[in-house]
Amino acid sequence: MADVVNYFEIGSPDPVSSRTFYGSLFDWGFGEQSPVGYQMVNSDQGGLWDTASMGGQAWAIFYVQVEDVKAAITRAEALGASIAVPFVDNGAIEFAHLVDPQGNRFGVWRPKGQA
Repeated sequence: MADVVNYFEIGSPDPVSSRTFYGSLFDWGFGEQSPVGYQMVNSDQGGLWDTASMGGQAWAIFYVQVEDVKAAITRAEALGASIAVPFVDNGAIEFAHLVDPQGNRFGVWRPKGQA
């Protein structure tokens, strides 16, 4: 299924505080932190990313699953978006973070097991 919002992510330079806040507010569960500082939220509904080592930015974004991440990036740029996190292929998924013309950050992604 493409072009649907089906994932979210929180970037935080203080993931312990963010985990405490969101866990207490919404009763979310968090997985173990990966070597790159990423924790899954409620198994597969979202993620919490430790941004301390990458400039300490904070964000809360939604992800849209698309059929072709590179094509979505190209189209978004043509419509006035900029790139916050360029195309990443981590083996399991492809994704990128974009910023719309009004400054809102969002993500596009695709599981690698799907065409």
